[in-house]
Amino acid sequence: MNEMPAKLKARAARKNAKRDEKKRQIATSAIEALKELGYANTSLRDIAEKSDLSLGMLHYYFEDRTDLIIYCVQLYKQEFVRNITDALKKAQGRERVIDAFSEALVTSIVDDNMTHRLWYDIRTQAMFDATFRPVVAEIEGMLIEIVATAFKKAGHDAPENVEISYALLDGAFRFLMQNQIGKDQGSREELTATFRALLTRFL
Repeated sequence: MNEMPAKLKARAARKNAKRDEKKRQIATSAIEALKELGYANTSLRDIAEKSDLSLGMLHYYFEDRTDLIIYCVQLYKQEFVRNITDALKKAQGRERVIDAFSEALVTSIVDDNMTHRLWYDIRTQAMFDATFRPVVAEIEGMLIEIVATAFKKAGHDAPENVEISYALLDGAFRFLMQNQIGKDQGSREELTATFRALLTRFL
C-alpha cells in the first residue's frame, strides 16, 4: 500500500492541529462554566452559552458532556503537573525542593482553587461512574509521580508506598483549597508554612 503523499500528510496535520486548537478553546470556556456550577449542575447548554457556540458545534467536537468534561479535566490537570514539574526541575537540594514544591502548591491553590474544585468533583463522581475512572487513574498516576520526583530531587529514594505520601499531601491540599473557597482563607505565608512542615516530614 502506498504511503500518503507528503502534501496530504501536511494538510491532514494542519487540519488536526486546527481541530485540536478549537477543542482547547471550547474546553477553556467550558471550564469557566464547570468550575462555577460543578459537574452535576452544568449541562451542555450551559457550556454552549459560555462558549458562544451552538449545541451542534459542541457535539461536532465532543461526543457528549462526559467526553467534554474528561477533556477539560485532562487539560487543566496536565498544566498543573507541568507547572509543579518545572518548579521541581529548577530546585537543587532538599531545602530548595521543599521551598519550590511548597510555593508551587500554594500558587495553584490561590490562583486556581475554583478549577481544582472541579477535579475533586470529578474524582468523587468516579466512585459512582466508571466512565471517569480511567482519566482519574491517569491523572493520579501523574500526581504520584510528582511526589516520587520530589523524593529523588531531595536526595532520597521514593518509598515503596509513595502513594500514601501522595494521599497525605493531597488531603492537605484539598483541605486548604476548600478553605480558600470559604471564609477561612489562609494567607500565602500560612499556606506555605503548612506545606513546608508537611514536606519536611516526608522529605
